[in-house]
Amino acid sequence: MRHRVTLLFVAAVLTALAAASFSGTPARADKIVDPKSVAPEFREAAEKRHAEQLKLIECNNAAKVAKIPRRDLAQYVAECFDKP
Repeated sequence: MRHRVTLLFVAAVLTALAAASFSGTPARADKIVDPKSVAPEFREAAEKRHAEQLKLIECNNAAKVAKIPRRDLAQYVAECFDKP
């Protein structure tokens, strides 16, 4: 009985991991900030964060198009993000 429970647990964990990796979306991702949905006193900061997020997404997409290797991805995105 004990082995059966362990086997079921391992199967459930593997199934969850497989579903998370094949879903096409990252398991942990920041939501894009909607400046209209925050309080007026925080709207300016939300607009800045929204612009940063869009720029980061744009840089990540450019890296995918350029087929940048994973080991160089952080440097490429940082350089892209710093460009005006």
